[in-house]
Amino acid sequence: MITFLVSIALLIIGYLTYGKYVEKVFGVKAERNTPAYTLSDGVDYVPMNEKKNSLIQLLNIAGVGPIFGPILGALYGPVAFIWIVLGAIFAGAVHDYLTGMISLRNRGAHLPELAEKFLGKAFRHVVNAFSLLLLILVGTVFVTSPAALLADLTPGWMSIGLWIAVIFIYYIFATVLPVDKIIGRLYPYFGALLVISAIGIGSTLLIQGHPIPELTLTNLHPEGLPIFPLLFLTISCGALSGFHATQSPIISRTTQKEGQGRQIFYGMMIAEGIIAMIWAAAAMSIFDGASLNELLAAGGPAGVVREVSMTTLGAIGGTLAVLGVIVLPITSGDTAFRSARMIVADYLNVAQRKISSRLWIAVPMFAISLVLTQVDFNLLWRYFSWANQSTAMIALWVGAMYLAIQKKNFWIAAVPATFITMATFTYILNAQIGFGLPLDIAYIGGTVITAVIIIAFFWGLNRKLAADSNGQKQIILDDGLDSTPIQQ
Repeated sequence: MITFLVSIALLIIGYLTYGKYVEKVFGVKAERNTPAYTLSDGVDYVPMNEKKNSLIQLLNIAGVGPIFGPILGALYGPVAFIWIVLGAIFAGAVHDYLTGMISLRNRGAHLPELAEKFLGKAFRHVVNAFSLLLLILVGTVFVTSPAALLADLTPGWMSIGLWIAVIFIYYIFATVLPVDKIIGRLYPYFGALLVISAIGIGSTLLIQGHPIPELTLTNLHPEGLPIFPLLFLTISCGALSGFHATQSPIISRTTQKEGQGRQIFYGMMIAEGIIAMIWAAAAMSIFDGASLNELLAAGGPAGVVREVSMTTLGAIGGTLAVLGVIVLPITSGDTAFRSARMIVADYLNVAQRKISSRLWIAVPMFAISLVLTQVDFNLLWRYFSWANQSTAMIALWVGAMYLAIQKKNFWIAAVPATFITMATFTYILNAQIGFGLPLDIAYIGGTVITAVIIIAFFWGLNRKLAADSNGQKQIILDDGLDSTPIQQ
């Protein structure tokens, strides 16, 4: 239990200290206007206050990832706590803050456009493909998982197929209507349910004295699966997640002032890390590795969620906790499709003021997702994990390049970028969904590819700096609105 409490404390301290340092490195400009005002369109660019944006950001990024991922990661034992804490503070929150703030500085641009601007034109097409693949996978996973939980709560009344249809209908409205009409109005209530359920589970673990295991570096996975790279892809949303890079630009278009960024982007990632800690601790304290593995095989992570909730909070409290868990994927799924719609619109340069323009982009994505709901969830989750961390890798290198061009401390992004690059390539070289190479060969391959990417990063940086020193402006870091006074 001491490890659990210390971990929660470290996450909070990380926000108060390292979060401030990251903000200082980035260089907030209090007088600068934001896209919410300069590009206001009543649909996606809509000024909203800090509290509302923070809740929306938390719900956007906290799908089933910080619950399902830590439950699966709990199989490795308390070593998972280390990744959640260090990952959230030094990788995930840095990733979220930089992608959100760089987007804010660039008219609310999404990751593909930022990748083109800071890494090269070819990256826009690559990142577009990655982002859309990730978002459609997220949308699909976040349809099937809450539908399964809802069907479990309503046996004999609503089947999983009917719940999928209901969720899809909600997603359509949330994707095409202005951001303040559904998302802006409902999310504060959803956020309250999320926070209450997480606090309920965490408090009950402490009050009832459930034996949360203390820190050990031993791999306790019952199947002996390696910690590296699998743990770092299994637990993604609670520590580092590329999906967040697709969500932060949604809020960068509604943020009123740059100074609100630390709470909205860095702070909400820390909050997600705390949620991940609670669910990892719950899975470790209520089950041993063998029984957890058996329950996962029988009912998946959703079965563990129900068992944990009912065991700790009883029938009524457990049902409320499950509803809180259901809210998470639904509120990430809707913004996943919304973000995908915005990325396609930006890529094709299609204005989104007309609802017909939003529909012809959104409807085909929903059709593809509906087909994917028939695919095995575990297979979808593995592809999601790989696409997710690959996107995080790209986003962190974008952040590192942005800071390096300004001759600021780019290592705050480059170090976690290097780590996740190694983990991601090692995984895809070794995994059966990838190349299926022996693990030792995958380690060598991952190391070589990572080294090549690091060399390419510094080569690209030197080219940009050399061009700038010769008077050949290669890049404009901001959208040139610094002198515009903030509107209230």
